[in-house]
This record gives sequence, C-alpha cells and structure tokens, in this order.
Amino acid sequence: MKLSSLATSSRRQFVSAAALLLCACGGSDRPIRVGAAGNWRESYGVMGKRGIDLAVEEINAQGGVRRRPLDVVAEDDSSDGARAVRVASKFLADPDILGVIGHLESGTSVAAAPIYDKGLAAISSTATSPSLSGISPWVFRVISSDSMNGRDIAAYARRAGLQRAAVLYENNSYGRGLSDAFIRHFSGRVVASDPIASDSVSDLEPTLAWIRQHKPDVVFVAGTAASGIAVLREARRQGIAATFMGGDGWSGVIASGPLAEGVLVATPFAVEDPRDEVRLFAQRFRARYGADPDQNAALAYDATKLLARAIEDAGPSRQAVRDWLATNLSGAPFQGVTGSIQFTPSGDVVGKSVVITRIRNGAFHVEGAARGS
Repeated sequence: MKLSSLATSSRRQFVSAAALLLCACGGSDRPIRVGAAGNWRESYGVMGKRGIDLAVEEINAQGGVRRRPLDVVAEDDSSDGARAVRVASKFLADPDILGVIGHLESGTSVAAAPIYDKGLAAISSTATSPSLSGISPWVFRVISSDSMNGRDIAAYARRAGLQRAAVLYENNSYGRGLSDAFIRHFSGRVVASDPIASDSVSDLEPTLAWIRQHKPDVVFVAGTAASGIAVLREARRQGIAATFMGGDGWSGVIASGPLAEGVLVATPFAVEDPRDEVRLFAQRFRARYGADPDQNAALAYDATKLLARAIEDAGPSRQAVRDWLATNLSGAPFQGVTGSIQFTPSGDVVGKSVVITRIRNGAFHVEGAARGS
C-alpha cells in the first residue's frame, strides 16, 4: 500500500472512531438533566442542596435514570422573586432540563409558577404557602400546605392545655399563611397578633413587652430562624414564661443553643423517626456530611428521588413527566423518607402533616403527632 493510501486509511479510521465516540456521548452517556432552584447560601438551602446531592449520588450509583447519569443544574434565586423568575425562565429555555426541584421558599415559588406553567414541572420541597395550591398544573410540592399545618399546630396546642395564644408572624407569604391558619383553628383565645420583620436585628422590645402584659400560655411564631432567634433572645431577656412554638421554618433556631431550650417546633420530618428508611437515610447523610439531616435535607432528597422516578417511568419528555406526577401516583404513592407522596389536582401532597418536636439539650425530641383528636 502506498504511504498516501495508508495515511488516508488512518484518517478515515480516526474520523470513524471520533464519530462513534460522539454518538456514544449523545446517546446512553448523555446525562439526564434537571434543574434545582433555591437560596443555597442560607442554612436551609445548604441542607436542601445536601439532600439533593446525596440523592443524585445514590441514583447514579444504582445506574442513573434510564441508564443515563442524572445531572442537576443548580441556580441560586437569592430568595428574591424577580431573580426566581429569571432562573425559571432560564430552565424553561433549556430543552435539556426535564423538570425542576424547587423553589425552596413560598415567595419565590409563587413568583416563578407562571413561568413553569408554560410547560416545565417544578416540585418544591419546602414552599408551604396556601397561595401555591392550584397555582399551576405544572407545580407540585412534597410538603403540606400551611393551611393544613396551622390547623394541626393549633389543635395540638389546645390538646396540650394551652388556652391563651399570642401570635407573631413575618409579614410575607409564609408568615401570613401559617399564622392565619393557626388563628382560624385555635379554639382558645388569641390575645395578640402582630407582624415582625424577617431579620434578626429589628427592635422587638415593644412587641414582646406588649405580649408579656397579656400573659399568654403560648407564643406561636410564624417565621424563619433569623427572626425566631431574635424573638427568643428578647423574650428571654424580658423573662416571658410562655411556651414558644414555631412552624417548620423554626428548625434553624436550634443553632441558638440555650435560647431554644424547651421550644416546640412543628416539622414534617424528624430524624428520630424509627422507620427503617429514615434510619438508613440518616446513616448515609451522616457518613457524607458529618451531621444529622433536617427537614430541608429530607424533603429535597425526596423531591429529587421523585423527579428521577418520574423521568425513569414516563420517559425524557416534559409533558410525560408532568402527567406522571399528576396521575400515576394515585394508585401507588411514592414512598419517601418523609412519608408517602401523591398529589391532589391542586399539586398539594396528600395526607401529610407535621410532628411536634421539643428542643432539649441541643437536639429535637418528638413530642407527638400534630394531627389527632
């Protein structure tokens, strides 16, 4: 064979091999891609992202989704509605994104919903505002609505013999929704109801002094950890003897140490749950991160596993994924570490509630189920 013919043959073999490699990359080796949106800098976002990452690690170790690796494209929405809309629009414009885990907060989820309504399924892990119910057939959540949580927390407070309640709430979608539900269903007397800022630096002295004068049995705070720690700090300074109680947004108050001693927190997930799936999840989480998982990690883990299952069963089609989430879980609910998951036509999770935990010696201890007679 002439040297020129040999060179031509070698080039052809190289081109053929390269073409085969490109085909392989565009086929079974090409990742299945989903989006994730939240404020990854806040403590709840850090834990949520850890839950997502652990789920992806486990899914890929077991062969991926449809025998392809699962890849999560994470975008930070900075807890800002306008930015959440931009993030959602970016996901919608990328045809490779088959679904979204997020957003983490009620305000950002409500803001982004009209974008997802154009044809991309989004599963929020921790957005609880009643405003999200039925907002779009493309929007789901794996956590119960505040309309249910507030009712169940109020019922628990009464069963515990707490008859006089003062209510504080962050003046946002989450705080208003949860506090309104609590007040509507609390069968005792609500002696005060006041808005508070969502930060940790506002002057709470007049508000807590007013509450102290009314001698409530329980102070229910519908807010997040930053405002919660500020409330507890001022309440301890004034010597308010009432029981302090928060919703799921208060899971982070445990970081305040002695300030949070004795506080009741209603949460959709407790690491002390004796179920095998919770125990195994907690073991894997601790092994990777050296800490216990909280509700944010567990719910994000479940949302990721659920979205992966939808793509596995329905195929890599946005419409098919949405339809599977809306209909296929009715007969066989998805079993997650936070419990059974299936959705109502409004996108709400069916039958979930919260458990009441008490912070003692820097740890959450289960007091009992919120729902009950």
